[in-house]
Amino acid sequence: MLGSAWLGRSGVAAKPGLCSAGAERFRIWFPAGECYPLSVLALQAVTPEFLARELEDVSLADARRILAQVHRSGHLETPLANVRRAALASARRAGHVPRLEVVRQPHSSLDPFVKLAFRVPSGEVVESVRIPLEKPGRFSVCVSSQVGCALGCRFCATGRMGLKRNLEVWEIVEQVRELRSTLNRGSGERVHGVVFQGMGEPLANLDRVLQAIAVLSDPSTLAIDMRNMTVCTSGLPTGIRRLAREAPKVRLGWSLGAPLRETRRRLMPIDDAHPFPEVMEAVVEHTRITRRSPMWALTLLADVNDSEADAHALADLIEDFSERAGHRPRLTLIPYNSIDLGGEDPFKRTSSERENRFRDVLRERGIGSHRRYSGGGDVGAACGQLAARA
Repeated sequence: MLGSAWLGRSGVAAKPGLCSAGAERFRIWFPAGECYPLSVLALQAVTPEFLARELEDVSLADARRILAQVHRSGHLETPLANVRRAALASARRAGHVPRLEVVRQPHSSLDPFVKLAFRVPSGEVVESVRIPLEKPGRFSVCVSSQVGCALGCRFCATGRMGLKRNLEVWEIVEQVRELRSTLNRGSGERVHGVVFQGMGEPLANLDRVLQAIAVLSDPSTLAIDMRNMTVCTSGLPTGIRRLAREAPKVRLGWSLGAPLRETRRRLMPIDDAHPFPEVMEAVVEHTRITRRSPMWALTLLADVNDSEADAHALADLIEDFSERAGHRPRLTLIPYNSIDLGGEDPFKRTSSERENRFRDVLRERGIGSHRRYSGGGDVGAACGQLAARA
Protein backbone atom coordinates (compact mmCIF):
# COMPACT_ATOMS: atom_id res chain seq x y z
CA MET A 1 0.00 0.00 0.00
CA LEU A 2 1.29 3.45 -0.90
CA GLY A 3 1.62 5.82 2.02
CA SER A 4 0.39 5.42 5.57
CA ALA A 5 -1.89 8.41 6.12
CA TRP A 6 -5.56 7.88 5.43
CA LEU A 7 -7.49 10.84 6.65
CA GLY A 8 -6.56 13.64 8.97
CA ARG A 9 -7.56 17.04 10.21
CA SER A 10 -6.07 19.92 8.29
CA GLY A 11 -3.07 21.83 9.53
CA VAL A 12 -2.48 19.65 12.59
CA ALA A 13 0.48 17.40 13.24
CA ALA A 14 -1.17 14.00 13.07
CA LYS A 15 -0.47 10.72 14.85
CA PRO A 16 -2.22 7.35 14.62
CA GLY A 17 -5.22 7.50 16.91
CA LEU A 18 -6.45 4.78 19.26
CA CYS A 19 -10.11 5.41 19.90
CA SER A 20 -13.08 3.46 21.12
CA ALA A 21 -15.86 1.86 19.06
CA GLY A 22 -13.42 0.30 16.60
CA ALA A 23 -12.24 3.55 15.02
CA GLU A 24 -8.64 2.37 15.24
CA ARG A 25 -9.45 -0.33 12.70
CA PHE A 26 -9.61 2.32 10.00
CA ARG A 27 -6.08 3.57 10.64
CA ILE A 28 -7.34 7.12 10.33
CA TRP A 29 -4.78 9.68 11.39
CA PHE A 30 -6.05 11.68 14.33
CA PRO A 31 -4.57 14.73 16.04
CA ALA A 32 -3.05 13.62 19.34
CA GLY A 33 -5.66 13.37 22.09
CA GLU A 34 -8.70 13.74 19.85
CA CYS A 35 -11.17 11.21 18.51
CA TYR A 36 -13.67 11.61 15.69
CA PRO A 37 -16.62 9.40 14.71
CA LEU A 38 -16.25 7.03 11.80
CA SER A 39 -18.48 9.26 9.70
CA VAL A 40 -15.48 11.56 9.12
CA LEU A 41 -14.04 8.91 6.79
CA ALA A 42 -14.27 10.29 3.24
CA LEU A 43 -14.78 7.45 0.80
CA GLN A 44 -12.75 9.35 -1.83
CA ALA A 45 -9.72 9.01 0.47
CA VAL A 46 -9.41 5.22 0.55
CA THR A 47 -8.60 2.37 -1.82
CA PRO A 48 -10.78 -0.71 -2.42
CA GLU A 49 -8.29 -2.93 -0.59
CA PHE A 50 -8.50 -0.75 2.50
CA LEU A 51 -12.30 -0.68 2.46
CA ALA A 52 -12.59 -4.45 2.02
CA ARG A 53 -10.04 -5.17 4.72
CA GLU A 54 -11.58 -2.89 7.32
CA LEU A 55 -15.30 -3.51 6.75
CA GLU A 56 -16.45 -7.04 7.53
CA ASP A 57 -19.45 -6.99 5.21
CA VAL A 58 -17.57 -5.60 2.20
CA SER A 59 -15.76 -7.89 -0.23
CA LEU A 60 -13.03 -6.60 -2.53
CA ALA A 61 -15.43 -6.81 -5.47
CA ASP A 62 -18.02 -4.81 -3.51
CA ALA A 63 -15.42 -2.21 -2.54
CA ARG A 64 -14.30 -1.76 -6.13
CA ARG A 65 -17.86 -1.20 -7.35
CA ILE A 66 -18.69 1.14 -4.46
CA LEU A 67 -15.63 3.33 -5.00
CA ALA A 68 -16.04 3.25 -8.77
CA GLN A 69 -19.50 4.77 -8.26
CA VAL A 70 -18.16 7.36 -5.82
CA HIS A 71 -15.46 8.54 -8.22
CA ARG A 72 -17.72 8.41 -11.26
CA SER A 73 -20.62 10.44 -9.88
CA GLY A 74 -19.46 12.10 -6.67
CA HIS A 75 -22.04 10.33 -4.52
CA LEU A 76 -23.03 6.86 -3.34
CA GLU A 77 -26.28 5.60 -4.82
CA THR A 78 -28.64 3.15 -3.14
CA PRO A 79 -29.26 0.54 -4.29
CA LEU A 80 -26.13 -0.06 -6.34
CA ALA A 81 -26.08 -2.74 -9.03
CA ASN A 82 -24.00 -5.83 -8.26
CA VAL A 83 -23.25 -4.68 -4.70
CA ARG A 84 -24.76 -6.59 -1.79
CA ARG A 85 -27.10 -4.59 0.46
CA ALA A 86 -25.07 -5.42 3.56
CA ALA A 87 -21.89 -4.17 1.90
CA LEU A 88 -23.49 -0.92 0.79
CA ALA A 89 -25.01 -0.33 4.22
CA SER A 90 -21.65 -0.97 5.87
CA ALA A 91 -19.90 1.52 3.58
CA ARG A 92 -22.56 4.17 4.20
CA ARG A 93 -22.23 3.73 7.98
CA ALA A 94 -18.45 3.97 7.87
CA GLY A 95 -18.04 6.98 5.63
CA HIS A 96 -19.52 9.68 3.48
CA VAL A 97 -18.85 11.43 0.17
CA PRO A 98 -18.06 15.11 0.81
CA ARG A 99 -17.92 17.51 -2.14
CA LEU A 100 -16.04 20.66 -2.99
CA GLU A 101 -18.10 23.69 -3.99
CA VAL A 102 -17.17 25.04 -7.41
CA VAL A 103 -17.26 28.83 -7.06
CA ARG A 104 -15.66 29.80 -10.40
CA GLN A 105 -14.94 28.03 -13.67
CA PRO A 106 -13.24 30.49 -16.03
CA HIS A 107 -12.27 29.29 -19.52
CA SER A 108 -9.29 30.97 -21.13
CA SER A 109 -10.08 32.87 -24.33
CA LEU A 110 -6.47 32.37 -25.46
CA ASP A 111 -6.14 28.59 -25.27
CA PRO A 112 -8.07 25.50 -24.07
CA PHE A 113 -7.11 25.85 -20.41
CA VAL A 114 -9.82 25.63 -17.74
CA LYS A 115 -9.42 26.71 -14.13
CA LEU A 116 -11.71 25.64 -11.31
CA ALA A 117 -11.87 27.49 -8.02
CA PHE A 118 -13.22 25.39 -5.15
CA ARG A 119 -14.51 26.41 -1.75
CA VAL A 120 -13.45 23.81 0.81
CA PRO A 121 -15.56 23.01 3.90
CA SER A 122 -13.51 25.32 6.13
CA GLY A 123 -14.37 28.25 3.84
CA GLU A 124 -11.09 28.81 2.01
CA VAL A 125 -10.71 28.73 -1.77
CA VAL A 126 -8.25 26.59 -3.72
CA GLU A 127 -7.62 26.49 -7.46
CA SER A 128 -6.81 23.76 -10.00
CA VAL A 129 -6.22 23.77 -13.75
CA ARG A 130 -7.09 21.46 -16.63
CA ILE A 131 -4.21 21.46 -19.10
CA PRO A 132 -4.52 20.22 -22.70
CA LEU A 133 -1.76 17.88 -23.84
CA GLU A 134 -0.28 17.55 -27.31
CA LYS A 135 -2.32 14.47 -28.17
CA PRO A 136 -5.96 15.48 -28.80
CA GLY A 137 -8.38 14.41 -26.10
CA ARG A 138 -5.75 14.02 -23.40
CA PHE A 139 -5.42 16.36 -20.47
CA SER A 140 -3.28 16.79 -17.40
CA VAL A 141 -4.60 18.23 -14.16
CA CYS A 142 -2.60 20.60 -11.99
CA VAL A 143 -3.83 20.19 -8.41
CA SER A 144 -3.30 22.01 -5.13
CA SER A 145 -2.08 20.29 -1.97
CA GLN A 146 -2.41 23.18 0.51
CA VAL A 147 -4.38 26.36 1.01
CA GLY A 148 -1.57 28.84 0.56
CA CYS A 149 2.08 28.01 1.15
CA ALA A 150 4.59 28.66 3.92
CA LEU A 151 7.69 28.79 1.70
CA GLY A 152 7.18 32.31 0.37
CA CYS A 153 8.79 32.04 -3.07
CA ARG A 154 8.69 35.62 -4.32
CA PHE A 155 7.75 34.81 -7.93
CA CYS A 156 4.69 32.73 -6.94
CA ALA A 157 1.24 34.11 -6.11
CA THR A 158 0.51 31.29 -3.65
CA GLY A 159 3.76 31.99 -1.81
CA ARG A 160 2.58 35.52 -1.07
CA MET A 161 -0.52 34.20 0.75
CA GLY A 162 1.18 32.37 3.58
CA LEU A 163 -0.01 28.93 4.69
CA LYS A 164 -3.63 28.55 5.78
CA ARG A 165 -3.81 24.76 6.10
CA ASN A 166 -3.10 21.40 4.48
CA LEU A 167 -5.69 19.87 2.18
CA GLU A 168 -7.15 16.49 3.07
CA VAL A 169 -6.80 13.44 0.83
CA TRP A 170 -10.37 13.70 -0.42
CA GLU A 171 -9.97 17.41 -1.15
CA ILE A 172 -6.99 16.64 -3.39
CA VAL A 173 -8.72 13.73 -5.13
CA GLU A 174 -11.94 15.69 -5.66
CA GLN A 175 -10.08 18.36 -7.63
CA VAL A 176 -9.17 15.72 -10.20
CA ARG A 177 -12.66 14.22 -10.26
CA GLU A 178 -14.31 17.61 -10.70
CA LEU A 179 -11.94 18.61 -13.51
CA ARG A 180 -12.52 15.25 -15.17
CA SER A 181 -16.25 15.98 -15.11
CA THR A 182 -15.64 18.97 -17.43
CA LEU A 183 -14.41 16.63 -20.19
CA ASN A 184 -16.46 15.14 -23.00
CA ARG A 185 -15.74 11.55 -22.04
CA GLY A 186 -18.15 10.27 -24.67
CA SER A 187 -15.74 11.50 -27.34
CA GLY A 188 -12.77 9.87 -25.62
CA GLU A 189 -11.43 12.82 -23.64
CA ARG A 190 -9.66 11.73 -20.47
CA VAL A 191 -7.28 12.78 -17.72
CA HIS A 192 -3.90 11.36 -18.66
CA GLY A 193 -1.76 12.76 -15.85
CA VAL A 194 -1.65 14.73 -12.62
CA VAL A 195 0.85 17.40 -11.62
CA PHE A 196 1.10 18.36 -7.95
CA GLN A 197 2.19 21.89 -8.78
CA GLY A 198 -0.84 23.95 -7.85
CA MET A 199 -1.18 25.84 -4.58
CA GLY A 200 1.11 24.68 -1.79
CA GLU A 201 4.26 22.62 -1.27
CA PRO A 202 3.27 18.96 -1.82
CA LEU A 203 6.17 17.56 0.21
CA ALA A 204 5.00 19.58 3.22
CA ASN A 205 1.74 17.59 3.07
CA LEU A 206 3.31 14.34 1.94
CA ASP A 207 1.21 11.87 3.96
CA ARG A 208 -1.95 13.04 2.24
CA VAL A 209 -0.31 13.48 -1.17
CA LEU A 210 0.96 9.88 -1.09
CA GLN A 211 -2.49 8.58 -0.21
CA ALA A 212 -4.06 10.72 -2.93
CA ILE A 213 -1.62 9.17 -5.41
CA ALA A 214 -2.67 5.69 -4.25
CA VAL A 215 -6.34 6.53 -4.76
CA LEU A 216 -5.90 8.31 -8.10
CA SER A 217 -3.89 5.44 -9.56
CA ASP A 218 -6.24 2.64 -8.48
CA PRO A 219 -7.92 0.95 -11.48
CA SER A 220 -11.31 1.12 -9.74
CA THR A 221 -11.23 4.86 -9.14
CA LEU A 222 -9.57 7.25 -11.61
CA ALA A 223 -6.98 4.80 -13.01
CA ILE A 224 -4.24 7.36 -13.67
CA ASP A 225 -0.83 5.78 -14.19
CA MET A 226 1.66 6.82 -11.49
CA ARG A 227 4.27 7.25 -14.22
CA ASN A 228 2.13 10.11 -15.52
CA MET A 229 2.17 11.90 -12.17
CA THR A 230 4.69 14.53 -11.10
CA VAL A 231 5.22 15.90 -7.60
CA CYS A 232 6.94 19.29 -7.69
CA THR A 233 8.90 20.77 -4.81
CA SER A 234 10.82 23.89 -3.92
CA GLY A 235 13.29 21.65 -2.12
CA LEU A 236 12.46 19.63 1.02
CA PRO A 237 15.21 16.96 1.23
CA THR A 238 13.45 14.62 3.67
CA GLY A 239 10.32 14.57 1.53
CA ILE A 240 12.34 14.01 -1.65
CA ARG A 241 13.96 10.92 -0.15
CA ARG A 242 10.66 9.59 1.17
CA LEU A 243 9.01 10.10 -2.21
CA ALA A 244 11.74 7.98 -3.79
CA ARG A 245 11.11 5.14 -1.33
CA GLU A 246 7.31 5.17 -1.27
CA ALA A 247 6.36 6.32 -4.77
CA PRO A 248 9.29 5.50 -7.07
CA LYS A 249 7.13 5.53 -10.22
CA VAL A 250 6.13 9.16 -9.66
CA ARG A 251 8.35 11.77 -11.30
CA LEU A 252 10.02 14.41 -9.14
CA GLY A 253 9.89 18.05 -10.22
CA TRP A 254 12.25 20.61 -8.69
CA SER A 255 11.76 24.37 -8.89
CA LEU A 256 15.28 25.82 -8.99
CA GLY A 257 14.52 29.52 -8.57
CA ALA A 258 17.97 30.42 -9.84
CA PRO A 259 21.21 28.56 -10.58
CA LEU A 260 23.30 31.08 -8.63
CA ARG A 261 23.07 30.61 -4.88
CA GLU A 262 22.77 34.27 -3.83
CA THR A 263 20.00 34.91 -6.34
CA ARG A 264 18.17 31.79 -5.21
CA ARG A 265 18.33 32.90 -1.59
CA ARG A 266 16.68 36.19 -2.50
CA LEU A 267 13.93 34.48 -4.48
CA MET A 268 13.33 31.42 -2.29
CA PRO A 269 13.59 31.80 1.51
CA ILE A 270 13.66 28.00 1.84
CA ASP A 271 17.32 28.14 0.83
CA ASP A 272 18.19 29.35 4.33
CA ALA A 273 16.71 26.21 5.91
CA HIS A 274 17.68 23.82 3.11
CA PRO A 275 20.67 25.12 1.15
CA PHE A 276 20.95 24.28 -2.53
CA PRO A 277 23.71 21.64 -2.08
CA GLU A 278 21.59 19.78 0.49
CA VAL A 279 18.61 19.68 -1.85
CA MET A 280 20.81 18.69 -4.78
CA GLU A 281 22.13 15.70 -2.82
CA ALA A 282 18.57 14.56 -2.09
CA VAL A 283 17.61 14.87 -5.77
CA VAL A 284 20.69 12.84 -6.72
CA GLU A 285 19.64 10.11 -4.27
CA HIS A 286 16.07 10.18 -5.59
CA THR A 287 17.32 9.72 -9.15
CA ARG A 288 19.63 6.86 -8.22
CA ILE A 289 16.80 5.04 -6.41
CA THR A 290 14.05 5.58 -8.99
CA ARG A 291 16.24 5.59 -12.11
CA ARG A 292 13.97 8.31 -13.47
CA SER A 293 15.20 11.67 -14.69
CA PRO A 294 13.78 14.48 -12.56
CA MET A 295 12.21 17.56 -14.06
CA TRP A 296 14.06 20.78 -13.28
CA ALA A 297 11.99 23.93 -13.70
CA LEU A 298 13.36 27.45 -13.93
CA THR A 299 11.08 30.47 -14.14
CA LEU A 300 12.99 33.11 -16.11
CA LEU A 301 12.82 36.59 -14.58
CA ALA A 302 14.05 39.62 -16.51
CA ASP A 303 17.46 40.83 -15.28
CA VAL A 304 17.28 38.48 -12.28
CA ASN A 305 18.22 34.95 -13.38
CA ASP A 306 18.34 35.15 -17.18
CA SER A 307 21.91 36.25 -17.96
CA GLU A 308 24.56 34.29 -19.84
CA ALA A 309 26.33 33.81 -16.51
CA ASP A 310 23.14 32.23 -15.15
CA ALA A 311 22.95 29.94 -18.16
CA HIS A 312 26.55 28.80 -17.72
CA ALA A 313 25.97 28.25 -13.98
CA LEU A 314 22.91 26.15 -14.80
CA ALA A 315 24.90 24.12 -17.32
CA ASP A 316 27.56 23.47 -14.67
CA LEU A 317 24.90 22.23 -12.25
CA ILE A 318 23.37 19.92 -14.84
CA GLU A 319 26.73 18.45 -15.80
CA ASP A 320 27.64 17.84 -12.16
CA PHE A 321 24.25 16.33 -11.40
CA SER A 322 24.31 14.06 -14.44
CA GLU A 323 27.72 12.68 -13.52
CA ARG A 324 26.66 11.94 -9.95
CA ALA A 325 23.12 10.69 -10.56
CA GLY A 326 23.66 8.80 -13.80
CA HIS A 327 20.73 10.58 -15.47
CA ARG A 328 20.38 14.04 -16.98
CA PRO A 329 17.44 16.10 -15.69
CA ARG A 330 14.70 17.27 -18.01
CA LEU A 331 15.05 21.03 -18.05
CA THR A 332 11.94 23.17 -18.43
CA LEU A 333 12.17 26.94 -18.83
CA ILE A 334 9.02 28.75 -17.74
CA PRO A 335 8.15 32.28 -18.86
CA TYR A 336 7.15 34.44 -15.92
CA ASN A 337 3.45 35.16 -15.59
CA SER A 338 2.50 38.43 -13.96
CA ILE A 339 0.81 38.30 -10.58
CA ASP A 340 -2.10 40.57 -9.73
CA LEU A 341 -2.71 40.47 -5.99
CA GLY A 342 -2.72 44.22 -5.48
CA GLY A 343 0.38 46.37 -5.58
CA GLU A 344 3.16 46.47 -8.14
CA ASP A 345 4.64 43.22 -9.41
CA PRO A 346 8.42 43.36 -8.79
CA PHE A 347 9.22 40.97 -11.66
CA LYS A 348 8.92 41.05 -15.42
CA ARG A 349 9.03 38.36 -18.08
CA THR A 350 12.36 37.80 -19.79
CA SER A 351 12.49 39.19 -23.33
CA SER A 352 12.47 36.69 -26.18
CA GLU A 353 15.97 37.83 -27.16
CA ARG A 354 17.43 37.10 -23.71
CA GLU A 355 15.54 33.84 -23.44
CA ASN A 356 16.85 32.70 -26.83
CA ARG A 357 20.40 33.62 -25.86
CA PHE A 358 19.97 31.73 -22.58
CA ARG A 359 18.89 28.63 -24.48
CA ASP A 360 21.71 29.08 -27.00
CA VAL A 361 24.28 29.03 -24.20
CA LEU A 362 22.79 25.80 -22.89
CA ARG A 363 22.71 24.31 -26.38
CA GLU A 364 26.37 25.22 -26.92
CA ARG A 365 27.11 23.28 -23.73
CA GLY A 366 25.22 20.27 -25.09
CA ILE A 367 22.12 20.78 -22.93
CA GLY A 368 18.62 20.81 -24.36
CA SER A 369 15.68 22.59 -22.78
CA HIS A 370 11.93 22.67 -23.14
CA ARG A 371 9.98 25.92 -23.05
CA ARG A 372 6.78 25.33 -21.15
CA TYR A 373 3.68 26.70 -22.75
CA SER A 374 1.98 28.12 -19.71
CA GLY A 375 -1.53 28.92 -20.86
CA GLY A 376 -4.57 30.42 -19.19
CA GLY A 377 -2.83 33.66 -18.24
CA ASP A 378 -5.94 35.72 -18.95
CA VAL A 379 -7.85 33.85 -16.21
CA GLY A 380 -5.00 33.51 -13.70
CA ALA A 381 -4.46 29.84 -14.56
CA ALA A 382 -0.83 30.03 -15.70
CA CYS A 383 2.19 28.80 -13.75
CA GLY A 384 2.73 30.86 -10.62
CA GLN A 385 -0.65 32.62 -10.76
CA LEU A 386 -2.82 30.37 -8.59
CA ALA A 387 -4.04 32.12 -5.46
CA ALA A 388 -7.12 31.82 -3.28
CA ARG A 389 -9.44 34.61 -4.33
CA ALA A 390 -12.76 34.64 -2.52
